[in-house]
Amino acid sequence: MADTVPVVDLDKIIARTTITVEEAASLLGIGRTAAYEAARRGQLPTRRLGRRLVVPVPAFLDWLGSTHTTKRR
Repeated sequence: MADTVPVVDLDKIIARTTITVEEAASLLGIGRTAAYEAARRGQLPTRRLGRRLVVPVPAFLDWLGSTHTTKRR
């Protein structure tokens, strides 16, 4: 069974504080399983909130080397 991940637009997540691992996978063009494996290995910046695993947007953008800046509304 192939991983299917919804397509996420980077410009739409810039103002958010965190994204899901699935959204990070979509932005990276990898599957959900590969993203969770990268998170487990420490290759993807994540934080645990209770039982949830989230990806902090500023850390993700820095990790990508992105020139996007976070904008707060």
